[in-house]
Amino acid sequence: MTDMQATALSTPGLFSPALTAAPKISVIGTSAYLVEAPGDFDLATQRRIWALAKAVETWSEVREVVPGVTNLLVILRRTPEEPDQVEARLRQEWDRVRGIDLAGKTIDIPVTYGGEHATDLAAVCDFSGLSDREVVRLHSEGSYTVFALGSAPGFGYLHGLDPRIYMPRKTVPSLRMLKGTVTIGGMQTGVSVLTGPNGWNSIGFAELSVFDPAGTPPALLAPGDRVRFLPERIEL
Repeated sequence: MTDMQATALSTPGLFSPALTAAPKISVIGTSAYLVEAPGDFDLATQRRIWALAKAVETWSEVREVVPGVTNLLVILRRTPEEPDQVEARLRQEWDRVRGIDLAGKTIDIPVTYGGEHATDLAAVCDFSGLSDREVVRLHSEGSYTVFALGSAPGFGYLHGLDPRIYMPRKTVPSLRMLKGTVTIGGMQTGVSVLTGPNGWNSIGFAELSVFDPAGTPPALLAPGDRVRFLPERIEL
């Protein structure tokens, strides 16, 4: 977690019954634990993960916490003598914490929709039953929240996709998708940070770089940020 400001949430009805269920906790190697939240892939669940990360990172025995999409990786400084006690403490912390809202920034990303880098737009249209212009409209009208960074340095998993343009990830990935390609994968969207194999569906291209190893910070996006995609050009 970063030192980004966080605001506790106490909105009535924020937590569904699923969020009161127990998380799944797995031991990873000898000194790490993966906490997987119960319930749906939604903002309320992710806010609870952020709250858990903020609480657990203060433990003296914790070296690092890595929030994922509705999960949290907790890395200890050394192998615990009583692994079950660590798991029990994580469960207690999950029961105690409430969601927080990370005070992120708003980032506008200009996009060329369609064209040579949108090789999967037709497949998204076929799957959704919508026209290419409707897919572009729904995607560009969305307001997205960065849930987590991962899979590649600086890649942001963006939540907020209109369910009408849900598109499953490919069973056979594209072998060479360019850095900057705007994609849909399931109920998430994102911008590829590296050129290479990619199982998400391309619908456009962004010139804006979301990761620069020489930058401070290197990643443009951070958990809690809001992202808007602005149609710079439409080539349909």
